[in-house]
Amino acid sequence: MIEYENLKKSNAKFIDQYKQKFSDILDSGWFVLGNEVKLFEEEFADYCGAKYCVGVANGLDALTLALMAYDFPEHSEVIVPSNTYIATILAIINAKLIPVLVEPNIETYNIDETKIESAVTAKTKAIMPVHLYGRMANMPEIIRISQKYNLKVIEDAAQAHGASINGKKVGTWSDVTCFSFYPTKNLGCLGDGGAVTTNNEQIADKIRTLRNYGSKIKYHNEYVGLNSRLDELQAGFLRIKLRCLDVINAHKNNLAKVYYDNLHNSDYILPTQSADYYHVYHVFNIRHKQRDKLKQFLFDHGIKTDIHYPIPPNDQKAMQYVLSQYQTPIAKEIAMTTLSLPISFGHTEEDVVQVCKILQSFHE
Repeated sequence: MIEYENLKKSNAKFIDQYKQKFSDILDSGWFVLGNEVKLFEEEFADYCGAKYCVGVANGLDALTLALMAYDFPEHSEVIVPSNTYIATILAIINAKLIPVLVEPNIETYNIDETKIESAVTAKTKAIMPVHLYGRMANMPEIIRISQKYNLKVIEDAAQAHGASINGKKVGTWSDVTCFSFYPTKNLGCLGDGGAVTTNNEQIADKIRTLRNYGSKIKYHNEYVGLNSRLDELQAGFLRIKLRCLDVINAHKNNLAKVYYDNLHNSDYILPTQSADYYHVYHVFNIRHKQRDKLKQFLFDHGIKTDIHYPIPPNDQKAMQYVLSQYQTPIAKEIAMTTLSLPISFGHTEEDVVQVCKILQSFHE
């Protein structure tokens, strides 16, 4: 059986270093907001090309805290793609703001920048592009629109560590960029973790305060904050893996090339490629009108897959009173046809060749 994701294999290269790091941190006796977090923040900011990085507990909190830091009036609107993972929507709601859905581009799966301006109203305060699957949204155009309407841009880069457009990495394009370090990410820790990068010193300082109960000085609280701190262990593990992130991304690009070389758009809709965009392939998704039948066929032949994502946010029960007014045919088409194939640091080219052989034998 070829697993969709095997975290033991993906982390095998780092096990000895993880064990030593665990021992060092255990011996230090310091487990929250210590030297490992400080060093990781510095190293990840440097990797992205940003001035500041703030480590937080998870990707959802990164998004929520970034929105909270701007003190937008309650019920202000935030433009967001209609096919994102629910966390992006939850962050907007948790910050007491209103999500405004804009359909994705059917080829890139990212927010369709040509539809953003028609969604802008007097209440709009921000655009939240999501770099889905590891390919960045069209940031030059999104930045142009944001400047035209005086909007903040808060990026959801949970799936795009190391991705770039014309060599400029994610993490420096906008006002704030939010990351998740969930274990399956290209830069994943061994639990939950997240971070925010920015070039704005005041915003970085406020997020640092908000993540720590709204407090800079113990027992003195400036804001109504959260308990959302990246812990020392996860920061230490991330420091180890960060040194190998470019290798991980290159490996996934090599696996993607095997898919492109062996599959054809006449059989499956493959991810769009562009010379200007460095795609890091957190997910390698194909689309097929008989997706469910194909998923079962692959499983029957020893291949596990996943679906990112089977239900659009506006069709979720939890969102029925928030997003029910939206009609999202493109998001629904993607949800009904998309299938994610194995493409992890723990997979080999031979694994992917085997997946391709099974895919080539599928008949509707």
